[in-house]
Amino acid sequence: MEFKIGNKIIGKNNPTFIIAEMSANHGGKLETALDIVRAAKRAGADAIKLQTYKADTITVNSDKKDFKIPSNSPWSSCKTLWNLYDMAHTPWEWHEIIFEEAKKLNLEIFSSPFDDSAVDLLEDLNVPAYKIASPEITNIPLLHKVGSTGKPIILSSGISNFDDLNLAIETIRSTGNNNIAVLKCTSSYPAPIEEANLLTIPSL
Repeated sequence: MEFKIGNKIIGKNNPTFIIAEMSANHGGKLETALDIVRAAKRAGADAIKLQTYKADTITVNSDKKDFKIPSNSPWSSCKTLWNLYDMAHTPWEWHEIIFEEAKKLNLEIFSSPFDDSAVDLLEDLNVPAYKIASPEITNIPLLHKVGSTGKPIILSSGISNFDDLNLAIETIRSTGNNNIAVLKCTSSYPAPIEEANLLTIPSL
């Protein structure tokens, strides 16, 4: 099975497709985000990926126990998940500027959406592909909406099990979209080598 992301062919016997992750590394500064795009190009990446969400679309503004950040977390100063995601998100008004910079450098650019409104924004920007974060792999309405775009989908397997993966793939395929890649992921940052378990790749 092969498919294309931009001008690159993804599949067996093709060069590895290297994606640089921006995430929240811009530190809330647009110029830093643009510098990351330029650095990804200099480093030889084929693409750069964002995350598209707002605090209100990824969590709820609550200080109840389930929404508090543990005191031993590197992000404990944010106190709640809402505060963390509000600080870490990439403002939606930056997306077009960042996309233009990537395209100017001939660098593919796409994102991980976390709700329908994020998909709508990314469709307006004509993304060539989508990445699904592993916590969203059981978000069936999101998978259906993304699958319905007909664009390639990269699934993170991080916190999923085989049943989750099967359901996700069946959901995407039900839209007529078979352009799916599954990533072997370890949801630990940085991941200890003893948790990498790369021998699951043949099973996947």
